[in-house]
Amino acid sequence: MKHAEQVRLMKQLLAHIDAGTTVDAGVIRRIPTSTYTDPEQAEQERKRFFLGTPQCVGLSGDLAEAGAFLTNNDLGIPILATRDTEGRFQAFINSCRHRGAIVETEPRGVKRRFSCPFHAWTYDSSGNLVGLPKPDHFGDVDTECLGLKRLPAEERHGLLFVHPDPDGKMDLDDLLGDQFNEEFPTWNFASLTPINRDVYDAACNWKLAMDTWGETYHFSSRHKDTLFNSFHGNVQCYDESGHNHRMVLCRREIDEMRHTPEDEWDISVAGLPVYWIFPNVILMPFRFGCFLVRSYPTSGDPGRHVSRVDFYMKSELANATGREAVEINEFISTVAESFSGVIRDEDYVMGESQQAAANAGALDHIMFGRNEPALHHYHRTYAEKLGLPVGPVPI
Repeated sequence: MKHAEQVRLMKQLLAHIDAGTTVDAGVIRRIPTSTYTDPEQAEQERKRFFLGTPQCVGLSGDLAEAGAFLTNNDLGIPILATRDTEGRFQAFINSCRHRGAIVETEPRGVKRRFSCPFHAWTYDSSGNLVGLPKPDHFGDVDTECLGLKRLPAEERHGLLFVHPDPDGKMDLDDLLGDQFNEEFPTWNFASLTPINRDVYDAACNWKLAMDTWGETYHFSSRHKDTLFNSFHGNVQCYDESGHNHRMVLCRREIDEMRHTPEDEWDISVAGLPVYWIFPNVILMPFRFGCFLVRSYPTSGDPGRHVSRVDFYMKSELANATGREAVEINEFISTVAESFSGVIRDEDYVMGESQQAAANAGALDHIMFGRNEPALHHYHRTYAEKLGLPVGPVPI
């Protein structure tokens, strides 16, 4: 983030602290609880938001060298993403062109060749069919036409995007918008190294997981013994950018930094930028690296989803040696584990509680306060994308 923008945002945070205020959506809104339980809406979301939209499958550091690969099954489409021998990011349907078996079953690694476990048809990192046993027995086939089925893929700003539809449109100008396309390069995401990965299969709708990242109003109650020790609750900046938005949470380090020269101010120390990339990605860069959070609906069950929470470290920290490396790794591991614990044991527990009540039909509607503008934006965007006749209703 450019320094002038960091200063502008930090001044906003300080003004809120001094005035006892926060961002203001202007109205209280309500939404129907059926948005978390309706099977028809859930299926429309899956088709339009997930199968019809480019998806972030990781950061550049997840494919750090030629031959690196990762697999992804979160969308219901088996995906194999690779870094080919020339360093290009590519993606394919992870299904053998012979009988359709899953080709690569490992979640990640480094390989020159991918061999189907069924009949050993073999593909290279560019998806080309490079071998099949006993070709004289099998029959004459054009191997050039039998490579893995390619998916649209693009690496931009250190993020890896794949469209799960082979005929889908990869339009990252539209998906990321002007603000994120301008701001993301300043974070140097491409240089980050993956350190820790967690997966949560939670009994709540994927949107309840997203809602978790939309406000700090709950910090002083739900996180009173954890995050509230490090953050000013109910104090934030908020800016919308089309179907995306950026929040900046307020760390307590700002209390000391306000007394230093502005040219020394650093938003990654005094705050925590939280970027929402439609529909399901939360990206949070901070002083040591970045957290990447992605939530995926469980097909056929609106009341369940899977969240992936990945932590990436700055390369200069990851490449430390000797005693410094030990201390850094211990500290970073503690940060990653503590953060993941908050999500799992504090936030998602509340999401499951909300889902249980929604499943029971306990309430027709829930409310979003004036101090929760990101929640307004999430659900307004979902409604607009689905073409629903009625979006969130002001009270």
